[in-house]
Formats: sequence, structure tokens, C-alpha cells
Amino acid sequence: MTPAQRHHSQGLSLYDSGEYQKAIEEFSQTIELDPQYAEAYYIRGHSYANMGQDEKAIEDYDRAIELDPQYPLAYNNRGSSYRKLGQYERAIEDYDRAIELDPQYPWTYDSRGSSYRKLGQYERAIEDYDRAIELEPQYPWTYDNRGLSYANLGQYERAIEDFDKAIELDPQLDLAYANRGVSYDELGQYERAIEDYDKAIELEPQFAQAYASRASSYFLLKQDEKAIEDYNQAIKIDPNDGYAYYWRGQAHSQLGNSAQSAKDLAKAEELGYEPD
Repeated sequence: MTPAQRHHSQGLSLYDSGEYQKAIEEFSQTIELDPQYAEAYYIRGHSYANMGQDEKAIEDYDRAIELDPQYPLAYNNRGSSYRKLGQYERAIEDYDRAIELDPQYPWTYDSRGSSYRKLGQYERAIEDYDRAIELEPQYPWTYDNRGLSYANLGQYERAIEDFDKAIELDPQLDLAYANRGVSYDELGQYERAIEDYDKAIELEPQFAQAYASRASSYFLLKQDEKAIEDYNQAIKIDPNDGYAYYWRGQAHSQLGNSAQSAKDLAKAEELGYEPD
């Protein structure tokens, strides 16, 4: 084993244990010793991405691709960094290339689908999620993502079927319960929605959006005191949640608390929230 390979091996062990900064140091040693080591750039980029440093990650994926233009995972992961940065068209270009090089990798279809969903292209997103599920039918997140796309299209019953499947595969997936709750809300099934929000909060007590969504169900059931309690908790977790301030203001208004209502509505406006 060469010195470069030794540093690379140590970096992989650190990466696998979640010690990304130390892993980066080892991969940097690898690259210093062997600047043509494409995998070292790729894994260092992945380490940066896991630390939320996607701009640096992209630089390393660029170099890995320059050294090995047939590297599908480098395209896939660069696409994911672009997606996290909100550059969805560039992400899709990379996912397209990754799929061209490896059409059997399900996660690329899932990620491209999520980029299409962010662009509001829900039908194309569903096509990608379908393909991802065909290749890997046991991955709960893809069902959750496809369910969100169906919900975006107003197909709430189909969305619920996908959230059901996601929960069947992973009963600890708090987002699937919360997303299913939103679909139940849209169907006017507020009690069932509350049950799902209860479970989401049980699994993740700091899930601000689940509190806000449950509050909205209580609000629609005219249970304004319970709604306010949940909006309070949502705001405690996320003080910049304009949605929670606005609807807490509406709940206070229904209870005749005009001063508090005005204060909450003003805060929502300050945070830039405007109701649909």
C-alpha cells in the first residue's frame, strides 16, 4: 500500500464513523501525495457535503469528474449539492448524466424526482419516483416523496397510500406521519390528521411544523385554546415561523383577544408571511 492509499484508507474509516473533518484531513494528504486520485476528491467532496459545505463539495466533485468523466456517483452527488443549494436545473443536468452512466442506480431517480418536484413539475417527479421504486421497492423516503407529489397535484387519496407504505416500511419516519396528516386535513378528516400529528410529535418532539399543522386542525375544529397551545409550541421551537404567528392571531381573534391577535398578525407580516 502506497502512502497515498494509506491516508485514503484511514480517511474512509473516519468517514464511515462520521468524523468528517478528520476524514477530510486524510483525503487532503492523499491528494497532496497523488493529485490524480479521483476517488479521494469524490469522498472528500462527500465529506464536505455531509458537513453542509456544498460549495466546497462541488469543487471536489468537479475535480473528480475532470479526472474520471465516467464517474456516475460524482455526477449524482454533485447534483445533490446543487439541489441543496437550490440550483435545481443544474442538479437535474448532473442527475441526467449519472443516469446515462448508470441507469440502475435508484437513488439518482429519487433525487432527480425531488428536483423536479421543487420546480413544480410534479408529473415528471412521479415518473422518477416510480422508476426509483421499481429498482428499490423497500426505500420509505421515495414513497414519502411520491406522496408529496401526489398531494401537490391534489390527489390526496393516492398521496395517503404512499405515506401508508412509507410508514409500513419505516414506522419511525416522523415526516411521513406529518405529511399524511396534511393530506387528511385537505380531505376534511381533521381527527385523523391530529392522530398523525400526535405520532409525528411523539417521534420528534422538536418538529415545529407538526405542532403548527396540528394547531391548524384544532383551529378548523373550532378548538381554539388547543390550537393556541400548539402554535405557542411551534413558535417556541421556530421563532421565525410566520405561519404560526398568523394563525395564532386568527385563533386569538376567534376568542375575542383582539390585542394579542393584532400583535401576532403584525409579527407574521414582519416575517413576510402572507396567507394563500
